[in-house]
Amino acid sequence: MAASQEYMDKALLRRSYRNVWHTDLTNAIQADFPYCCLSLWCGPCVSYMLRRRALYHDMSRYVCCAGYMPCSGRCGESKCPELCLATEAFLCFGSSVASTRFLLQDEFNIQTTQCDNCIISSMFCLQQLACICSLVACIVGNQELSEASQAISCVSDTVYWTVCSCMQTQHKVEMDKRDGKLGGAAMTVPPMQQMSRIDQPMPPQVGYAPQPASNR
Repeated sequence: MAASQEYMDKALLRRSYRNVWHTDLTNAIQADFPYCCLSLWCGPCVSYMLRRRALYHDMSRYVCCAGYMPCSGRCGESKCPELCLATEAFLCFGSSVASTRFLLQDEFNIQTTQCDNCIISSMFCLQQLACICSLVACIVGNQELSEASQAISCVSDTVYWTVCSCMQTQHKVEMDKRDGKLGGAAMTVPPMQQMSRIDQPMPPQVGYAPQPASNR
């Protein structure tokens, strides 16, 4: 219960962040089309590479799901972090993408815009609808309903992989900004304790200077 409450408190805290992503989800394809395609076809591999990069290629910082899940710190990460990260990226792909996102948001105090929230929420709703329709079709045994549920599942899967590829492209562009690849000076590597996690009550005072709240 305590861990769950801490997670909710951390989620609420993100609403107060004032920085914004360098590119939102609707413009991620335009921002880096080749990388978006790579993320679509090789999602787990990209997730692996992005997490390593988010950790500044220092795998001693690695914790399963970036410390945001109940399993974090209990999977032997310290003994073989590369294998644990690969397992996370391939077997828990959605959690891997989300954890990298939370890691970047907490490190640089980045908010999620209303537009991005709408896209992500729609993706989740489609997944739930597909699951419900599949269960109903299985129970009823109606052929037409079964075909309809398969169509909804196909649409849900397409939206899921598209949104995940755009999210990973968004993360990559943000780290390009962090590392000075989009112009400007690269940021210094923060100490390990400043890589914000759910057990920290407030985000570290590092990263970008506060920006006006977005109206998007």
